[in-house]
Amino acid sequence: MVARNTYVFTRIYETIESHDDLLLKFAKLDFHILQKMHQRELSELTRGVFWATIQTCKKNVNKINRYYWGNCFLSYTQLTEISSQEKLELEELKEKVWQMLVETPDNSKKNLSLVDAIQRLGVAYHFDNEIKISIQNIFDKSEQNKNEDEDDDLCVVALHFRLVRRQRHSMSSDVFKKFTNGDGKFKETLAKDVQGLLSLYEAAHLRVHREEILEEAQTFTIIHLESMDPKLDFSLKAQVSEALIQPIHTNVPRMVARNTYVFTRIYETIESHDDLLLKFAKLDFHILQKMYQRELSELIRWWKNLDHSNKYPYARDKLVECYFWAMGVYFGPQYKCARRMITKLIVIITITDDLYDAYPTYDELVSYTDAIERCDISAM
Repeated sequence: MVARNTYVFTRIYETIESHDDLLLKFAKLDFHILQKMHQRELSELTRGVFWATIQTCKKNVNKINRYYWGNCFLSYTQLTEISSQEKLELEELKEKVWQMLVETPDNSKKNLSLVDAIQRLGVAYHFDNEIKISIQNIFDKSEQNKNEDEDDDLCVVALHFRLVRRQRHSMSSDVFKKFTNGDGKFKETLAKDVQGLLSLYEAAHLRVHREEILEEAQTFTIIHLESMDPKLDFSLKAQVSEALIQPIHTNVPRMVARNTYVFTRIYETIESHDDLLLKFAKLDFHILQKMYQRELSELIRWWKNLDHSNKYPYARDKLVECYFWAMGVYFGPQYKCARRMITKLIVIITITDDLYDAYPTYDELVSYTDAIERCDISAM
């Protein structure tokens, strides 16, 4: 904890205008040297303690918690068939949402809200090209009319900024200067605009190094959103609470479906929600969920066929958790093979990790590591 606080304050101190470069350099070098010394000491201490108890671990290896909740997915193979009616309905709804997206003027508030909803409902992968083109047009238009921007709606400006930055365009944070006072602080009158604060809060998470106005925006919005949370109606309260727990930008797309589900429930309580889009998102969620369950069932059968409980009694049964990780990287239906490969790879890495932690003696590990590093078949 002491080391962490020293590290944090060092990072803070170097941003202070009056900091002393010589003192900062000395502190960083001292921290680096002490860290190396502590790591060496810890290595020597843990080696003695760890290897003295490793044989005890080997005797008790079969007592490792064997709870394995993957078994409940085995029955999903026959229960996860996606009907032709569901596929047909999904395609019909997709066509209608596509029509909505391409017919809405790019720079309008309606278009910005639509793109945001599509992304947050987890169905943006259906419209990657359309969204990319739309945001490119929005960015180009904003660059052409830099000095003519008269939009004073904080919610719209922040949403515009977030969508463009998220697409990796270098939009300037100066668009928020109109909402600040001469001292760089945000105007207190904005404290009553809940949607504006929420939108600014999300936009602030796309800041880059030394964007003071967005640093100030995050502090300003958190203070006011937290203070007003108990007074809000259900819909706004749900949006604010979820945002404060997990901002959009720091989230993994779909978060293995959890946040998509949460936002779907929130979105249908918003007065301006689109019923067609909501229906499409729910059906897509339902179909993807079936697909994931079927894949998981197939992977569990593969894992059981390896006879892991007898071959690797020291290893954790964590295939479901490994599949969760793979879904975080590739959630789209077109990435089925990638999910399977990543899941299997992580399972193998987990077995290797557990082998080092709980199975051999130190001398055995030295020989094993040497054999792996040589990558020679004769080492078997």
